[in-house]
Amino acid sequence: MRQAADIVRDQRPLALPRSASVRDACRAMRARHVGDVLVVDAAGTLAGIFTGRDAVCRVLAEGLDPAATTIADVMTRDPDAIAPGCDAVELLRRMRDGGYRHLPVVDGGRVVGIVSRGDLRGLEHARLDEETGLWERM
Repeated sequence: MRQAADIVRDQRPLALPRSASVRDACRAMRARHVGDVLVVDAAGTLAGIFTGRDAVCRVLAEGLDPAATTIADVMTRDPDAIAPGCDAVELLRRMRDGGYRHLPVVDGGRVVGIVSRGDLRGLEHARLDEETGLWERM
């Protein structure tokens, strides 16, 4: 079974400092074709996550100026994260239970990647569905 380390191998996640503006974060997400930014401090430690959903719900819907608002002002602070050894079904379970689309992968306090639901195969989704069905019948 695949683990998070297999999924993020050779990955360069989009990471920006807290001081980056929402506009710059959105432009970087568009350029990289990703839906999230990992917010890190100078040592590479995860401080938060900023997503496209945050841009809509926390910035645009509130009438904030994307150029004047920093991602630190609207990010999800201290997000859940997983270790590189977390297996694919556990990843999906954590995403489902937490309502997440993305989960950062952290090793020794440093960000090494990010996993999205789309990174996981149909077989892994089917196994989680099967497990869920078993629990529901019990």
